[in-house]
Parts: sequence; C-alpha cells; structure tokens
Amino acid sequence: MSSAEHHVHDLVGIGFGPSNLALAIALREHQTRTGDRIDAVFLEKQPAFGWHRGMLLEGTTMQVSFLKDLVTMRNPVSEFSFLSYLHDKGRMVDFINHKTMFPSRLEFHDYLEWAAARFTDEVEYGSEVVAVTPVVVEGTVEFLDVVVRQSDGTDELTTRRTRNLVIAAGLEPVLPEGMVSDERIWHSEELLDKLPGLDEPRRVVVVGAGQSAAEVTDHLHSAFPGAEVCAVFAKYGYTPADDSSFANRIFDPSAVDHYFEAPDGVKERLDAYHASTNYSVVDLEVIDELYRRHYQEKVQGRERLRIFNASRLVEVAKDETGMRAMVEFLPTGKTTALDTDVIVYATGYRPGDPLTLLGATGEYCDRLPSGKVRIDRTYQIATSQAMRCGIYVQGATEHTHGLTSTLLSNTAVRAGEIVNSVAGRLRNRESYAFSS
Repeated sequence: MSSAEHHVHDLVGIGFGPSNLALAIALREHQTRTGDRIDAVFLEKQPAFGWHRGMLLEGTTMQVSFLKDLVTMRNPVSEFSFLSYLHDKGRMVDFINHKTMFPSRLEFHDYLEWAAARFTDEVEYGSEVVAVTPVVVEGTVEFLDVVVRQSDGTDELTTRRTRNLVIAAGLEPVLPEGMVSDERIWHSEELLDKLPGLDEPRRVVVVGAGQSAAEVTDHLHSAFPGAEVCAVFAKYGYTPADDSSFANRIFDPSAVDHYFEAPDGVKERLDAYHASTNYSVVDLEVIDELYRRHYQEKVQGRERLRIFNASRLVEVAKDETGMRAMVEFLPTGKTTALDTDVIVYATGYRPGDPLTLLGATGEYCDRLPSGKVRIDRTYQIATSQAMRCGIYVQGATEHTHGLTSTLLSNTAVRAGEIVNSVAGRLRNRESYAFSS
C-alpha cells in the first residue's frame, strides 16, 4: 500500500504511561504556541490508563516533588500541572494546608488519569504493538509501519504508518532466573491485583531490599495480623535513600547535559556515587517504622515481622498445599526452612531493549561497543543514512542520559526536547520535498 493510500502520521507513540502522556501534552502546547499541529497517535496495550496500579498502597507517598509533574519543569503556567489538577478538584487549599511536597501515590495517579482523560482522541487503548516494519522507497526508509494487535478478542491486526516513532513501553518486572509468576509466586507490581485471592495466610516471604520491598512488607504485616511476614535481603539492613539537597542535583535537567557529554569512565563513577538516590534504597521513615514494629514484637514475645538480613533465598519447593523456601544466612551458610503461602519478589524492573520491538527496523539502528543502542542528546536513536524516520526512546536511555531516564524528575523537559526535535525534522522534510 502506498503512502497516498495510507494515512501517514507525523508521530506514533508506543505506550501511554507518564512519559508519552507528557509528550502528548507537549505536542498540544506546541500547537497552541506555534500553530503547528503535529499529527500524533498513541498506542497502549492496557485497556485504560494505569501506572503501577498494583503498588498503589494506602499511605504510600511519591518520592518526588509534585513540582516534577508532567509539565511544570518545562512550562510552569501549563493547564496540565498538578496545581491545575488540585484547582480543578477543589483541593488546592487543603493540599497547601497539608504542608507537603510529596502527594500520596493514589492522588498522583488520580492526577495522571485526570490528564490522560483529555487525550482520548489521540490514544488507542487495548492496542499492542507487535512489529515495526520499514517502508523502503528507492533504497530509503521513508516511513515506518507500526503493526498493532487489538485486545478486543478478535486479535485483529491493523497498521499505523508514521514519519516518526517514540517508544515508551515502560519497564519489565524482574524475577530471578527460572521463576515464573503464578498464584503463589508474585512480583511486587502484582500485589494489589493478587491480594484478594490470599485468604488468611500463615506466612508470606518478601524478597528484596528496596522501597517496594519495604512497602510490601509493611502492607502485608498490617493487612494480615495473624500472619508471619519474613523479609529476606542480602544487606544487614535497609539502606536509606539519599534525597539530600546536593545529591538531588543529579536529577536536574542540566545534569542530563553533563552526563551525556561525560566520558564513559565519568559516567560509571557518577552512577556509583549516586546509586543510593534511586536503587535498592528506602525512605528513612519507612525503615524506622518497620524497625519500631520489629522491636516492639520482640518486647511482646511474638515476632510476626521477621528480618532475614545478610541472607538470600536459595531454593523454593512447591507441593499441593504450599511452598517451602530455603533461606541461607550468608556469613555462616546456615539455612532456614520457611513454609510459606506466597513469595513476593520485590526485585525491581529493567528497561526493555527497544530494538527487540523494532524487529527489521532495528537493522538500521546503531549500537555502542557495549551492545547498547546509540542515542543522541534529543533521545533519538542513531541510524544509518538510509533511515529518514526519527526513532525516539523514553526510558531506555540511562546509559547515555543518566539516572533520570526511568524517573519522573525530567519527564516534562524531555518531552519538550523530543517535540522540538520532531518539529525540526518535519520542517526539514517539508523543505526537502519542496526543493525536490
């Protein structure tokens, strides 16, 4: 099918989480500001907007200021800001009186849904991208065909043709090798989805030492007062997150420029220095609360919250009635057998390799000596000269752009940079077509 027979979008976005939602907002504000409309559509495999719904635990708060919402760092007067959301909901005064920079996770998710609801015409939910095919014209890739499977039960395949592609497919939950999620083995992201099926457990094991692990442990200990909750991690204790003022500069927009331009050795040192701002760390108040409970139970002589520190889960055996987890204490090698109803792995996430999704289109993309995708400053994948389409990535750029790649901190600014780059590419394309 020729481009004349097929509608060609200026941009197709894969995924519609916070990153591509911020991009949709930036596109709309670009049109308002310049009068230049970029024809975009977003494809989301979920049936409706949702962001880590399985971890929207009561009482949990965001670990980032509300000012680092979808827009404020780029456009403080945007109608899509968290403050605009509060005003629209009639809660601005109440929030101010709350005296916090960190809204609850439930409220922030409601903000995201509020913003996403204003883009229903630009988003196709229940649409899973299964392939991206290059459309070659006289030796040059002029367009990309995005093949979509509908999740309405028909498995119908449709195609969206585009001049530019933005991949924001989110993060993949990580389980230990050989482990598969089922009714007894969970990843923390599934917690609230699977909890209704857990009836009066005797014991639950939580594996992990980060924020999610601590929150899951806290939640299960409170939700099941008759159950023993065993936290297993290799450290001696949960490590406090470094959210001090100077350390937070690693999340500044200018830090992205510094990181991108830095030699590989400097990048590695910065990653090591500031891992404690984001990886396998826990808010101090959560740590203190868990320790308070643990100590109080020792005083009372009934320890429901058991901490297996400096330990690892070395074996899991299942039968018809439950599971047995073998926990090894690392300093001595001594093992403890724990009969458990459920094991929750709060073992984090990893960004997917964008080239896996791109398929044949990936053959036009460059890789670094490390094997990772080469990405330029505007989040565009470097490609061969035969590729005339722009392919952008949100979320899989930590090796080039630093720690903020998978976080909310720089989402608003990044979206604006991608829109400016796409707009520039479209202008250049029009100029080339006119001169030809």
